Amino acid sequence: MEKKYIITYELKNKTKDYSTLYQAIKNLSKYWWHYIDSSWVVKHCELNSDEIFEKLRSHIDTQTDYILVIEINTENKQGWLPKKAWNWLKS
Repeated sequence: MEKKYIITYELKNKTKDYSTLYQAIKNLSKYWWHYIDSSWVVKHCELNSDEIFEKLRSHIDTQTDYILVIEINTENKQGWLPKKAWNWLKS
């Protein structure tokens, strides 16, 4: 079964450049989407949630920021997103 993860965060350090975090998330898999500002969904990722977190940890300020990585079940979902987003989640 294909695993999908949601990565969500609160980035509080106003002086930090988070572009390396965003690139690190994109590097997890070529299959990702980012429809909600502080959340990403990644699929076809070979890593588990611990390994994903370790890849991203160095790109946040561990004194001020928060990050959460959770495997998601896209068969049990609900929300308000563009049709394109729902189609992507189903694929």
